[in-house]
Amino acid sequence: MQEPIAIGNAIVVGVTAVLSYLGFQNAALREQCLFSSTGILGRREYYRMVSSGFIHADWPHLLFNMFSLYSFGRWIEQLFGLHVFLLIYFGSMIGGSLLALFLHRHEDYRAVGASGGVCGVIFAVTFLLPGSSIYVFLIPVPIPAWLYAIVFIVVSARGIHSQVGSIGHEAHLGGAFSGLLVTTILQPGIIHQNPLLYGVVMAMVLGFLGYVVLRQSGSSAIEETDPMEDSQFIEQVREKVAKHGMDSLTPAEKKRLRSMAGKEE
Repeated sequence: MQEPIAIGNAIVVGVTAVLSYLGFQNAALREQCLFSSTGILGRREYYRMVSSGFIHADWPHLLFNMFSLYSFGRWIEQLFGLHVFLLIYFGSMIGGSLLALFLHRHEDYRAVGASGGVCGVIFAVTFLLPGSSIYVFLIPVPIPAWLYAIVFIVVSARGIHSQVGSIGHEAHLGGAFSGLLVTTILQPGIIHQNPLLYGVVMAMVLGFLGYVVLRQSGSSAIEETDPMEDSQFIEQVREKVAKHGMDSLTPAEKKRLRSMAGKEE
């Protein structure tokens, strides 16, 4: 017997694929939809927290996210209903955007992709279907869901700490945590099904979020006491941009440049 198609999930995947393709062809559309910390905070374009999930960087990014979304999301829709899938998916997407917005509130951070929502759906399946396994590309054997959840948090935490590469680890971690929260509200029984795993995952996520807040506070204090003269700082930034481009500037350097621009006005 052929497995029924999850219609709602398929529609979300289809709309995302079409809009992402249009974004590949139309830079203006991509610019209008992408996640932008300055657009959200400065111009109150709150829709970007969701619209950015319908735009992707390239074909591999789009195909990987949509394959994962349908592979895991269809189980939620078929077993628990379309409304549960939509609440988890978009709740996770918004949660991932909120964490990224908090961590990058002092810089012009830009991102695209549905990774936050997809990660929330994956974590939801991990707890809604205990004992399940997850296949990850390039790994030929299934990974137990509980192991995947723990490794995922550790890798995302490490990614945020190191800030290496262009992967949006903030959206991954924020989306996974938000997906778990929404799933708990909708299906509170998951706590009793596997209380040990639930407690470990929650403790790890909350502990790391606390660390992020403390790190942000410490970074702000260091910025305020930076003794470097403005002229020396400008010269250092010019050399850095000339060699590596604007993206090489740290959040602290961008913040100081904006502060200096404000003084000149």
